[in-house]
Amino acid sequence: MMIAREVARPTVLVDDDRVKVTRWDFAPGAETGWHRHGMDYVITTVTPCSMLLEEPGGGTRRVDFEAGVAYRRDEGVEHNVINGGDAPMAFVEVELK
Repeated sequence: MMIAREVARPTVLVDDDRVKVTRWDFAPGAETGWHRHGMDYVITTVTPCSMLLEEPGGGTRRVDFEAGVAYRRDEGVEHNVINGGDAPMAFVEVELK
């Protein structure tokens, strides 16, 4: 059964030959939709983020970050990111070309 969710709002801040920088804004319950990362990337949280991650195979996990936290992931990650909290959340994603 599919759950209808609001879609998170991406705002591209930089897109050149070296990086793509996107700010993602999520209302409570909003999602990115399923996607596979085609590049290595770095996430920096702008607000506290309560992420509910839907992963291949039907698994889910929750990850909570304070504002100002940065982490990196390798190309190939596949997931749907959902705001699992009750407040808006935002992060900046830097994809390394």
